Amino acid sequence: MPELPEVETVLRTLEHQLNHPVIENVEVYWTLIIAYPDVDTFIKQIKGRKILAYERYGKFLIFDLDDMVWIVHLRMEGKFYVQRPSEAYDKHTHVIFTLDDGRQLRYHDTRKFGRMWLYPKTDEQRYPCFEKFGYDVFDERLTSDYLYHRLHHKKTALKAVLLDQSIMCGIGNIYADEICFAMKMHPETMINHLRKKDFEELIYQTRRIMNGAIRSGGTTIRSYTSSLGVDGRFQLKLKVHAKKGEKCSVCGTEIKKIQVAQRGTCYCPVCQKRK
Repeated sequence: MPELPEVETVLRTLEHQLNHPVIENVEVYWTLIIAYPDVDTFIKQIKGRKILAYERYGKFLIFDLDDMVWIVHLRMEGKFYVQRPSEAYDKHTHVIFTLDDGRQLRYHDTRKFGRMWLYPKTDEQRYPCFEKFGYDVFDERLTSDYLYHRLHHKKTALKAVLLDQSIMCGIGNIYADEICFAMKMHPETMINHLRKKDFEELIYQTRRIMNGAIRSGGTTIRSYTSSLGVDGRFQLKLKVHAKKGEKCSVCGTEIKKIQVAQRGTCYCPVCQKRK
């Protein structure tokens, strides 16, 4: 699944390639992609609107349409293609937006898990699809004090907390492994064992790793590739994720793999200690 850096890469690439087009027409071939409102209303309300700005919240893409916002979650394998109408497309292309410059923005999703919403814009920018999600990892309100007061009493594994989108929004399995390694903490360390300075380190390492991945174009791993012409390079910098059986780049110990929060988890048994 694309994580925050991959979604940011898609967003920036879309902005660069599309600029500010007007959506002249929409064709929806798989209606479940449209989560809100109903398909007919979605098509009617988005037609004729200009994309004014591109934003991101966690793993969500946000397109500013003046008094409306169009929100997209790519889920497992959602991708956008910018193509000409004459170019062929396959059965996994589920939504086609025809733009006023003669091109089409095509949404492709092999597993059909992606979703789109269209809402009237609000000043608070808190929409129903965000209801169960916490602060974006770059949100200034996400502080060590906030995390400490919310988590210091919970008996939950560190990695499970990193994956919990209701606490911090944008981290997935790849970067959770890397953050645990950067913190030199075993992924099964109980979060209630962390002190305030540990939460400061958590936020610092999270933002450092995310910024590095964004600069590198995200992580092209398994099914994720940027269909807009950007290939991730951060996978060349991964320290532990998907490196089971390889030697740790710091101490030379064999990287181990376990299950944490029902996710495959790679870590170094020497560098990462339980707190």
